[in-house]
Amino acid sequence: MINSPAGRDDAEVAIAAASAGADVVREMYGRRLARIDKGGGDFATAADVEAEKTILGVIGAARPEDAVLGEEGGRRGATGAARQWLVDPLCGTLNYAVGNMVVAVNVALREGAAAVADPFAGEVFCTDGETAWVRRDGVDAPLVPTSATRLVDVNLDPPFPSAPGVRAVDLLAHPGFVERFRPRVVSSTLALAWVAAGRRAAYVTDGGDLSGSVHFAAGIALCRAAGCVLTGIDGAPIGGSARGLVVAADAETHALLMSMIHHRG
Repeated sequence: MINSPAGRDDAEVAIAAASAGADVVREMYGRRLARIDKGGGDFATAADVEAEKTILGVIGAARPEDAVLGEEGGRRGATGAARQWLVDPLCGTLNYAVGNMVVAVNVALREGAAAVADPFAGEVFCTDGETAWVRRDGVDAPLVPTSATRLVDVNLDPPFPSAPGVRAVDLLAHPGFVERFRPRVVSSTLALAWVAAGRRAAYVTDGGDLSGSVHFAAGIALCRAAGCVLTGIDGAPIGGSARGLVVAADAETHALLMSMIHHRG
């Protein structure tokens, strides 16, 4: 599945790190975990912290000269490091804290390999930056996007920085949306991996530039490598001035969603 030797090696590091973090998340599930307040209604748990510590240990052992930006611990490593890993040890913390298993562990090398692990399904969605696949029980299968499910995840979590001009939440009220698609709400970037895998037709979220976000970088890398269509919610290319994210399995689905998002009247 992996083309270049460098991509192969980095992908295996990402897979090992995400898998190790997923093991921690799964093992700590169901415990009474104290919440660490991060302000604005956001919080972490001991599982977030422990999973990140484990992930950093794997990356540090394999790539000691690389820097890491972690959701919980911030930036670590040499200031002038040429490469940086982005780590979200538990995406979907609120889900996890209330006993919902829809969570992900995200590990991405900026502009390179990435892995998204589902701790409870036992799957790791992977990319070497060129191709994308899912690994389950040691077996790899290619990710093939398709809009056949007609399921579209829309992130409804505030804030809505593009409002009032654009609001992802308004998409649900568009008359054409329910004629063509079926809405879903997943508070985890696992939804991005599902678009790459053909389990979702698309994913829509508001926000700023998400390409360098520890939450979204791994999912964006997967979708790009799988051949999905990605832009900001404003239509701008990802990685520049784009705001938010619209990821679709194909160009037709992307165009339909963009027309609905920017519909007036």
